[in-house]
Amino acid sequence: MTEDFLYYIWQYKLFTKTDLFTTDNQLITISKSGNQNKNSGPDFLNSKLKIGNQLWAGNVEMHLKSSDWYLHKHEEDVNYDAVILHVVWEHDAVVYMKNNKPLPTFEISNFVSRELVSNYSSLMYNQQRFILCENQIDLVDEFLIDNWLERLYFERLEQKSVFIKEMLLQTNYDFEAVLFQLLAKNFGLKVNGDSFLQLAKSIDFSVVRKEVYNVNTLTALFFGQAGFLEDEIEENYYQQLKEEYKYLKHKYKLASISKNNFQFFRMRPQNFPTIRIAQLASLFFTHQNLFSKLMSITNKKEFYELFNFEIQEFWKSHYTFETTSKESTKKLTKSFIELLLINTIIPLKFVYLQNRGEVNEESILQLIRQVSSEKNSVISKFAAVKIKSKNALESQALLELKNNYCTKKRCLHCAIGNNLLKS
Repeated sequence: MTEDFLYYIWQYKLFTKTDLFTTDNQLITISKSGNQNKNSGPDFLNSKLKIGNQLWAGNVEMHLKSSDWYLHKHEEDVNYDAVILHVVWEHDAVVYMKNNKPLPTFEISNFVSRELVSNYSSLMYNQQRFILCENQIDLVDEFLIDNWLERLYFERLEQKSVFIKEMLLQTNYDFEAVLFQLLAKNFGLKVNGDSFLQLAKSIDFSVVRKEVYNVNTLTALFFGQAGFLEDEIEENYYQQLKEEYKYLKHKYKLASISKNNFQFFRMRPQNFPTIRIAQLASLFFTHQNLFSKLMSITNKKEFYELFNFEIQEFWKSHYTFETTSKESTKKLTKSFIELLLINTIIPLKFVYLQNRGEVNEESILQLIRQVSSEKNSVISKFAAVKIKSKNALESQALLELKNNYCTKKRCLHCAIGNNLLKS
């Protein structure tokens, strides 16, 4: 038993509605259970109750045991002077107010069905499961799950928005600069994401705007800032970039980061940071008004076309500056483009439309539903309990469900958990 469960029972009135009595046999009539207080102070504020013949307006405090009132030293806290009812699971002590009168106490366990308690116990106390409700989740109505997943997806978008809004503040609401930083981070994937973000932040985007019209200059800028142009390599292309960066560094008073920040170990060659940096430079050279294009597209096929650009000729036969390899186009794969959609483009578009007061949730849903479901261990385990992800909306929502509800045992705040508890 937890106090969260008591809050849940009280908030949704999951107890006998009539013939409620305090521990000293006074009849209780509940007009308004109150608003749950997430801050310090009593658990429910602005409640309205009739106890005996007296109508009361005030606050309600909840504990597993009556004696917890003294354990938490509420008798010393003026915030609890307006408590009109003490709701407890077990009444083990009489609590006195400052006027030495007993605080009306409601032992709620006497008025809650055994089925509800049993459902709660079976849901919350099996530690061996992937999710606590995995043996019952297939009983939940599919329509309820679909609606809950939509809501969870927007919760996940809002969380991603926090990071984006912080970046916007740092760039004086330059959406193009933030797009550059976010794309760089996601081009680095999990292993090199932070290093790529550091690279992007080391270049004021005004410099990118000025130099975006020449692919060699832009490539030299990116590789130079990443610290890859400080070696002695006798290769014409490398020497050209090195000379170009030397000029840019002096012109814009740039300070590079170290190439040691970037990891190659155990990475597939197509994910080498050198390839991703070269692709990033080619992308911004090919689409010099990239932000406006991305914000206007609503069809996945058009995104594929937008990201179907040519990398520089040198990189078609190289994965690093030092060694040649079998020639390949090294275009972005569809799966990589979809990762950019999930983690960069749609979240940024959401914030951009929010900023303009033009958010259309249905258009966001329509776009994310076009993207394929992610494949990872969490999504596979949901599939094993008959919750299969059909698209990226559902895979993102399931990740949100697992990380912020299931793992944290927030079943009482989950639509699925609520449904199972009340069934």
